[in-house]
Amino acid sequence: MKKVVFQLSLVVLGAFTAPMLLAQVNPKCVDGFNPIDGSKCANAVVSAVPFLRITPDARGGAMGDAGIATSADANGMFYNPSKLAFAKQNISLSATYTPWLRNLGLNDVYLAYLSGYKKIGDFQAVGLSLRYFSLGDIEFTDENGGPLGQGKPNEFEISGAYSRKLTDRFSAAIGAKFIYSNLATGQVVQGAQIHAATAGAADISMTYKAPITFNKKKSEMTIGAAISNLGNKVSYTKSVNRDFIPTNLGIGVAWKMNLDDYNTLTFTTDFNKLMVPTPRPEINETGNPDVPDYKELSPVRGLIRSFSDAPGGFSEELKEITLSAGAEYWYDEQFAVRAGYFYEHYSKGARRYLSVGLGLKYNIFGLNFSYLVPTSNQRNPLDNTLRFSLLFDFDAFDSDGE
Repeated sequence: MKKVVFQLSLVVLGAFTAPMLLAQVNPKCVDGFNPIDGSKCANAVVSAVPFLRITPDARGGAMGDAGIATSADANGMFYNPSKLAFAKQNISLSATYTPWLRNLGLNDVYLAYLSGYKKIGDFQAVGLSLRYFSLGDIEFTDENGGPLGQGKPNEFEISGAYSRKLTDRFSAAIGAKFIYSNLATGQVVQGAQIHAATAGAADISMTYKAPITFNKKKSEMTIGAAISNLGNKVSYTKSVNRDFIPTNLGIGVAWKMNLDDYNTLTFTTDFNKLMVPTPRPEINETGNPDVPDYKELSPVRGLIRSFSDAPGGFSEELKEITLSAGAEYWYDEQFAVRAGYFYEHYSKGARRYLSVGLGLKYNIFGLNFSYLVPTSNQRNPLDNTLRFSLLFDFDAFDSDGE
């Protein structure tokens, strides 16, 4: 079993990531550039437990991480639980395995995701999901390289949701989740005892579907919106400066066209924005007592401020929105081809990549694959990685028995 050596200060991601990233921010940046030398600047929005925003399934992963308004399946628990009320199947289950950092030669770092739902009549559905992120076996060291012991950092999330149709075209859902993050429990960094971080959070989502006619053929337009991870701040120490969890606002649109009795084509686009305050390092440097440091804000105030606190004004707020766009082709609801693109502004993380994938469905089972193709110098943990999801449609048992 391969051991990977990290400095402990880097392993404790939630407690010390934000200060490291803020150190790279230049307060003199104007519209993303340093006015002195013209170099690009960065001011990424940071949060604890970022694993909550990792796209967990291969279908959405193949469409540039889009999935808020696509047709309902068991993985809708992550994107938009409200669309589960529109699901065709009565009960479904999905299991996904995502290798992590394979390009670096790591074999024990991965994300596992298990989700499912059950319809209650024609208008209601309940869903459950479990997300587990393993960072593998870690040998902790101090700043001088001295051994501090070994550990197995891990994080998980347990989530449940209730979805209901309010009209034939509109549905809404509420959800609750428990979050646990154990990165270096028992270790000591700069005199601070490290412990596991926990949080409770809620999700709110809505979906609207409208049939439309295009070129004399039936099609369907879907609009979805979801606010996820509305919860308390967390800390890996007893520090009063706690970190925000990645509360997110997502809006998605999908257009599904029925080309004929056997062929369908869907185009979809998602827009996502973290509702977490933008770092303002100049506040700490000037010691302005009239403007509190962003970490001092409560979760509610931080959420409200996140739409208007970027140092670059409204133009910078727009740069904090990520774009996911994808397409999905199905033949006879048995074979699918997918492709997509993900875009993030260079000053907010610079993640940009293409993704492709395939889907197969036969009787009870469905299988989805996705592959990420990097298009920038910013490395992604899933670069050149094949990941897959396995789906189970239990309604097929009833069909066989008829």
